[in-house]
Amino acid sequence: MKAALLPDRGVVKVAGDDTRKFLNGLVTCDIAKVTPAAAGFSALLTPQGKIIVDFILAEAPPADGGGFFLDCPRALASTLVQRLNFYKLRAKLVVEDLSEMLGVLAIWDGGAATEYGLCYRDPRLPALGLRCMLPPHLAGEAAADVGAELVEPSAYEAHRIALGVPRGGLDFIYGDAFPHETDMDQFGGVDFDKGCFVGQEVVSRIEHRGSARARVVPVSYDGFAAEAGTPVTAGDRSVGTLGSTAQGRGLAMLRLDRAADALAAGQPLIAGGVEMRLVKPAWAQFPWPGEAKAAQ
Repeated sequence: MKAALLPDRGVVKVAGDDTRKFLNGLVTCDIAKVTPAAAGFSALLTPQGKIIVDFILAEAPPADGGGFFLDCPRALASTLVQRLNFYKLRAKLVVEDLSEMLGVLAIWDGGAATEYGLCYRDPRLPALGLRCMLPPHLAGEAAADVGAELVEPSAYEAHRIALGVPRGGLDFIYGDAFPHETDMDQFGGVDFDKGCFVGQEVVSRIEHRGSARARVVPVSYDGFAAEAGTPVTAGDRSVGTLGSTAQGRGLAMLRLDRAADALAAGQPLIAGGVEMRLVKPAWAQFPWPGEAKAAQ
């Protein structure tokens, strides 16, 4: 079992009588399904349906004071607080950025939980393991409590990348990507039956028309990969952009139709002079480049 304190993660707390109703009218997941026993993956979108910030929602038990704790990118914690306060109006709740006091510890390759902090299963994929919000100086004690080896954050990054799970700021650009493009629909991050939320009309249209042309998809490569942001090409045609990479695996935002055309033509996908091969993960439930034509 391994554990790593994730320096890129921050914590925002939302608490008060109106919190559940307030959040449910704003974010992409169904807040009714978030309980102290089950966290939720979600995002706050622009009215045009693009991701401002994505996060994991964890609810604290009433015995511990209750409230919702948002495990979010630390660089966007203040933006999230500002946006939530913008929508707050007369709602009875308080929004706080607790990133200076609380960090996020990831624990994977095992099933043990710890008494340290607020712990919750990563709702995106079971293989991502457990996460705990706690004061950063307690990370070592929490890891020891469950018998986990405390490792560098890069080890968790390699684990995430191998599973094909995107990370905002590396694999997609905040403010410029729809939930489908970042695979939020594949990881249970959008509830299409809950009713209205900010950006819901656009996201529902993409879902019902099946019109997501680009997605973040896993890739593999040999040797050293190019830096994040390097264009992916097939011949003289742009196919997408390379994202995060580690240990022969990576993620890339690709135009699915162009990737399919390249595969059909026998053209390799190239990023920075290195060939990128598509790797279909078990969680992918959308039409995979090359498969549809092969089945016809």
